[in-house]
Amino acid sequence: MTSADLPAALAGALDRELPGAIRLRHDLHVHPELSGSEHRTSATVAAALGAPDAPVIGGTGRVVRIGPPDGPCVAIRAELDALPVTEQTGAPWASQNGAMHACGHDVHMAALVAVARAGRQVELPAGLLAVLQPREEASPLGAPDIVASPAFTAQRPRAVIGAHLQHQVPAGAVAAAAGTVNAASDEFEIRVEGTGGHAGYPHLAADPVPALCQAVLALQQIVSRRTDPTHAVVVSVGTLEAGRAPNVIPGLATARGSLRALDEADRPAVHKLLREIADHTARAYGCRAAVTIEEGEPALVNDAELTAASWPWLRGAGFTVDTSFRSCGADDFAYYGRVTPSLMLFVGAGSPVTLHHPRFLPDDAMVGRVAAAMLAGYLAAASPG
Repeated sequence: MTSADLPAALAGALDRELPGAIRLRHDLHVHPELSGSEHRTSATVAAALGAPDAPVIGGTGRVVRIGPPDGPCVAIRAELDALPVTEQTGAPWASQNGAMHACGHDVHMAALVAVARAGRQVELPAGLLAVLQPREEASPLGAPDIVASPAFTAQRPRAVIGAHLQHQVPAGAVAAAAGTVNAASDEFEIRVEGTGGHAGYPHLAADPVPALCQAVLALQQIVSRRTDPTHAVVVSVGTLEAGRAPNVIPGLATARGSLRALDEADRPAVHKLLREIADHTARAYGCRAAVTIEEGEPALVNDAELTAASWPWLRGAGFTVDTSFRSCGADDFAYYGRVTPSLMLFVGAGSPVTLHHPRFLPDDAMVGRVAAAMLAGYLAAASPG
């Protein structure tokens, strides 16, 4: 088979694999497993890849090599985990266990299986390493474990490809932008301690509730007035907790939230500003603030050369290519780019609801589209020149 014949042969093989991949998608969707508990999921996907005995790495992850057994390879990652979301889709294959593949990971896994099984039917130009990665949705993140594993590094990956459904990208399009495409993401907790007391005698207490509320409002000034307006930064507070009784001033109020920055260089300054605002605001109310910041994913950076190489392959697969889309979402796929060129492709989901929504349910046709995008990324990385 010549290199000119390969894309058509792969596309034909992929078409033959899609019905089975869609059945696999349904099975995975019915039985979602949360981060760190993806034992059934990992075993099911490994079996579908024809490698039920593939060694387990990172707790529940696995890697399976397809094609030439020697030399460098191209890795394609799919995520194993689901979210703690109660499904509301009404699908006949909906989850009933309180967890849900509300981010499309079931589609990604099924697509990777289809690509790998198709790859077995042709003579591939380079090894294809199927990476089944645990814990993308929760700490401790799974990608660092995969990157550090000898089972991964021994395969000599020269590139890593990811494809993720994205509701903000139109159906039929794939976003493939060079440079930073996802933000660095950190989580924070602010604990404001005051002096509790009787709700009728506030002057005898140091109320942490208004102190925390004012701090939360002041945090928005980090984005609007304290960082470069041309740099994307997000400060979001997700939880507020204080007290249990309406007639008692509590002694403690707590907020937890998320920090995002597309530019890694902005990260330290945002951390510093958050600590200063919490501290100074609390003291103005006669309280004390303690701030904890847990660093998460770094910014996700697409390799410029690999990204550009993917465009003709994506267009050849029938996609419209978006070369500008970026978001303040975060993904631990960023860790792969620290050790080898990497490319994250965002595949238009055609969904009326957002990722992580209890009614997020991409059409089964998305299995084929994600698989086609993965295959385009593989060919871009594997093809000479």
